[in-house]
Amino acid sequence: MPILEQLITSFIASAAFGIIFNTQKESLLPCGVVGMAGWVIYFLMTESDFDSVGATLAASFVVAVISQLFAKMYKTPIIIFIVAGIIPLVPGGMAYDAMRNFVENNYNLAVSLAAKAFLLSGAIALGLIFSEVINQVIRKTKETPKIKMKRTP
Repeated sequence: MPILEQLITSFIASAAFGIIFNTQKESLLPCGVVGMAGWVIYFLMTESDFDSVGATLAASFVVAVISQLFAKMYKTPIIIFIVAGIIPLVPGGMAYDAMRNFVENNYNLAVSLAAKAFLLSGAIALGLIFSEVINQVIRKTKETPKIKMKRTP
């Protein structure tokens, strides 16, 4: 049952951010699907005792790949799907807790939480970058013209 709750809430969160960013109505459902897919990857990996940073990296990579596919399918800029899809992975609560602990002079916990939030944010960025690099490499290999050698008599 918890997986169903995770699916529903991550879908709603991503679709709601699509609404906040004035996404077209046709793109709201795909935005929710992208966020849901990324979150379910993260959730299943952390439940299987993977490190949260690695799980975040994998989930953001999946978000970027699905976003690229949806951008082509719906002829919409990729940023719409990436921003909405990455929202469930953003460590906002952890960053808030880090700042609250700084204010309360609980520095050891604050530094630990801030470092983890920083690592998770970096994992999100790396996942998006890896996906884009792989996409560019695939595009370049498809676009490279085949050079025909001319025979000289």
